[in-house]
Amino acid sequence: MATPTEEAIWEALRQVEDPDFEKDVVSLGFIQDLELKKNKVSFTFGPDTPLCPGRKEVAEQARAAVEGVEGVKKVDMTMEARIKAHKVQQGVQLMEGVKNVIAVASGKGGVGKSTTAVNLALGLAACGARVGILDADIYGPSIPRMLGVSGKPTSKDGKTLEPKEAYGLMAMSIGFLIDEETPMVWRGPMVMQALEQLLGDTNWGELDYLVVDLPPGTGDTQLTLSQKVPLTGSVIVSTPQDIALLDARRGFQMFEKVGVPSLGIVENMSLFICPNCGEETDIFSHGGGQQFADDYGVEFLGSVPLDAGIREQADTGRPTVAAAPDSRQAEIYQTIANAVAVEIAKQGEDHTHKFPNISIQAD
Repeated sequence: MATPTEEAIWEALRQVEDPDFEKDVVSLGFIQDLELKKNKVSFTFGPDTPLCPGRKEVAEQARAAVEGVEGVKKVDMTMEARIKAHKVQQGVQLMEGVKNVIAVASGKGGVGKSTTAVNLALGLAACGARVGILDADIYGPSIPRMLGVSGKPTSKDGKTLEPKEAYGLMAMSIGFLIDEETPMVWRGPMVMQALEQLLGDTNWGELDYLVVDLPPGTGDTQLTLSQKVPLTGSVIVSTPQDIALLDARRGFQMFEKVGVPSLGIVENMSLFICPNCGEETDIFSHGGGQQFADDYGVEFLGSVPLDAGIREQADTGRPTVAAAPDSRQAEIYQTIANAVAVEIAKQGEDHTHKFPNISIQAD
C-alpha cells in the first residue's frame, strides 16, 4: 500500500467547498492541527461559526475526502467551533469576554423584532455557541416574558450583576429590575445611563455572540447605542408591507452612517398558512424583504411565516426554538441563525487585543 503524503491530503481537502462561503475549507482556515503518522490522519475541523447542521455536513465531506486519499487507513476528525472576534465601529472598543455583538433592529414596532431576536439567540446557542441577549428596550422590555424568567439579578461582588439564565442563554433586561407593569417615564439621558450599566455592569462571562434587542425606531436612543456599543453587525426585521419596509430602510441607513455593517434582513410574518386547509395567504404583501436585500446589496436571511404557535410560545415564555426544536418554524430560525453566523464570519477579524498596551511614564 502506498504511503500518503501531507501534500496529497491538503490537495484533497482543497476540493471540499463550503456552499455558504463559496470557498474551500483550506482557504477558509477550517482545517487545523493536521497530523500524519504513517497511514493515520488526524485534524480539527474548526470553523469560525457554530457547528450548525450545514457546517457538520461540510466536516463530514472533509473527512470523506481524506479517507479517499490513497494509503490512508484511518481518519480522526475533531469538530470544534473556533469563533473569533470581528471588527466593530471605528473608535469603539470590544467588550471584555464578548466576541461579537449583534444588533437586532426595526424601523417601527409591531414587526416581531423581539421574537426574532430571542429565537436567533436560541438558534445560535442550539449549535453550541455561547450566547447572551440584552433587552435594550427600556420602555417596553419583553425578553423576561418571552424567556419565562423573572426576579431581580444577584451580584457576587457588589459591583456587577449576574445575568439570568434561560434555555442556555445569558439574559439581562431592565425588566428584571422593575415591576412588569411599571411605566418607564425616563428622559433620554437616564435611558442611556441605564443601558450602559446593563451592558457594561453585567458579568456576561465568555460569549461568542451577544444579541442586543434594540428598541424600535431610529431616535436618539438607537443612534447613541449604535455609536457606543461595539456592534459587529445589524439584523433588520420587517414585515413585507411597504410602510414597514420604508421604516426598515431608515434603520438600515442609520447603521450605515455610523459604520455598522448590515448582516441582512429578516422578513417576518411573510405569509399565513391556514392550519385547516394549508392555503397560503400573503396578508402583509409578498417579497418585500427580498427586494430590500436586492436594493441594498445585503443578505436576505430568511422569511418567517405568520404563525399562531410562534406567538403563543413567546407569550408563555417558551420560544419556538426551545419549545419545538424539531418544528418547521424552529428550522427556519435555525437557518436564519446560521446565515447570521456566516455573515459575521465573512467580516474582518478584530486584532486590537493582540497589541500590547503602551504605557508612557515620566522619569
